[in-house]
Amino acid sequence: MTKEYTPELQKLFLEMMLQDAQSYVRVQNIYNPENFDRSLRDVARFIKSHTDDHKAMPTAEQVKAVTGVELKHVPDLTEDHYSWFMSEFEGFTKRQELERAILKAADMLEKGDYDPVEKLIKDAVQISLTKDMGTDYFLDPRGRLLAIKSNNGQVSTGWPTLDKRLFGGMNRGELNIFAGGSGSGKSLFMQNISINWVTQGLNGVYLSLELSEGLCAMRMDSMVANVSTKEVFKDLDTIEMKVKMTGKKSGSLRIKYMPAQSNVNQIRSYLKELQIQTGTQLDFIMVDYLDLVMPVSAKVSPNDLFVKDKYVSEELRNLAKELNILMITASQLNRGAVEEIEFDHSHIAGGLSKINTADNVFGIFTSRAMRERGRYQLQLMKTRSSSGVGMKVDLEYDLETLRITDPGEEAQESGLRGVGATNILSQIKTGSSVSTAEDGTKINATVDSTKLKSMLAGLKKVE
Repeated sequence: MTKEYTPELQKLFLEMMLQDAQSYVRVQNIYNPENFDRSLRDVARFIKSHTDDHKAMPTAEQVKAVTGVELKHVPDLTEDHYSWFMSEFEGFTKRQELERAILKAADMLEKGDYDPVEKLIKDAVQISLTKDMGTDYFLDPRGRLLAIKSNNGQVSTGWPTLDKRLFGGMNRGELNIFAGGSGSGKSLFMQNISINWVTQGLNGVYLSLELSEGLCAMRMDSMVANVSTKEVFKDLDTIEMKVKMTGKKSGSLRIKYMPAQSNVNQIRSYLKELQIQTGTQLDFIMVDYLDLVMPVSAKVSPNDLFVKDKYVSEELRNLAKELNILMITASQLNRGAVEEIEFDHSHIAGGLSKINTADNVFGIFTSRAMRERGRYQLQLMKTRSSSGVGMKVDLEYDLETLRITDPGEEAQESGLRGVGATNILSQIKTGSSVSTAEDGTKINATVDSTKLKSMLAGLKKVE
């Protein structure tokens, strides 16, 4: 039988709130005057405006003088009565909000505005009173810390040096962004971590909005089989054997192409369908990449990068939280980062909006010369759960197999075979030297202020 919230019952709600201000405060987060019957709406609005303006409930006399409605005193109210009130008022609010959301959704559907409908309905369904009182800090420190460890599901990236900077690895429910210029290797990093995770036994999806499924899979074939990309088609039997052998002791990996301008609802729908059809519990998802995803919750021009990326990054992070999975995506660095060797937030295309939302942001520093020497460097631009901001991690890169590996801590200190950002900085500092000619008659001075130009020229020759 459907619960009927009559005007008389709604009036009782208002009378009980007027009689006990604490009950109003407890339901304030879901209190909406528009949910009340038309005959009581002015009363509900007056109570809200009076408490907002004067920080006190109005009296019954004030209510009658302003609205003409008489709210009576209810005798002998106990804590049990207010327990009933809290439960009933929550049900009343949820039903009214859902009813209005459905009517609004019908208008949207008629206009062909489909995307915001799901969020509208979900927000109405999720309305509830605050029942979670938070964490009692002193109660159980050990249990609290163990819960963080198990709930977050901290997972190694496969690169121990990066894990150390992140205090153990990446956490479920967080948004991780790899930022780099065009052709810097954003997809390569995500594909390498996919292989690292799936060989740890995790199940995941590599979602590409740019590269085809076949090209992504062929790159991963090179990584898994440890064979040059040029040699993949020359020995298909070996590739097949190595990939299948790896697959037997690994988790599952799906590579899915979705068109650019897809949104998070379409991604969610695909993931749900995949889980239903295969029975696979997903542990991670790679979205390649964030800049090509469109928001669901608002209509935004693709040219308004700041607003668009703000909504998209929030929706991706919410999806990671909702599914309790590891989430990695990528973003483009702007033109100002092309010749920079130290990245900061101003170099991210679209600005701070996605940086603010992300939990970890990694800048990919490289050049053609560095890649040919087998070198990549990650700069930690933001870390929410560690103190690694500003740190750098040097990684080895195999140009043939596209595999990115960790050379270890010693290589970080020694500079790892080639010129990195840390070494570049020391080399371009202006220096000078003064020497005396052999006959003692002339002083020669050399100023190295043009060292950067000469060094860059040298790099171009190598390239």
